[in-house]
Amino acid sequence: MKIKSDIALDFEIDCLTNSIRNVISGDSFATEISCLSTVDLKQVTPKNKWLFDWKSELNDNSKEIYKLTIVHNPMIIQGLVSLSIKTGHIFINLLESAPFNLGKNKLYEGVAGNLVAYACKVSFQHCFDGYVSFTAKTQLIEHYKKTLDAQLFGGQTMIINTFAANKLIDKYFKNA
Repeated sequence: MKIKSDIALDFEIDCLTNSIRNVISGDSFATEISCLSTVDLKQVTPKNKWLFDWKSELNDNSKEIYKLTIVHNPMIIQGLVSLSIKTGHIFINLLESAPFNLGKNKLYEGVAGNLVAYACKVSFQHCFDGYVSFTAKTQLIEHYKKTLDAQLFGGQTMIINTFAANKLIDKYFKNA
């Protein structure tokens, strides 16, 4: 039997915004998060430059997959997150910004922060006091400490505690 290890995540927290912000105009856009559907899978393929196998994630009943879209523009997926409910916390399996939201020519910033804040919100909904964990790539551990107030738990495992979770939720979901 093959044992699947956790994937070390390498999402970039470009900035913490009040939603997502167009890097060209500076305009902020309200977002909504909803479940990824099988219809959405046509959009999030390697052919369309997405890196992860979101079909496999969606087919795994132990995971919940969410998409981030702009309010009034639900057809364009800005980013995706895969979450698992663990004992006492939410685990981020995968997080990916849309290909057009990566690199120096990205269209929107704040996508990854928005998705991490949502994971914190789900944690509170499950009475886990906002606790979220994920496995970070070694070279990004300091980045996550600085941008998310995440703490190194051991190895490459990072946690977001109640205090840090509340800060993220207040930033992204203060009107929700």
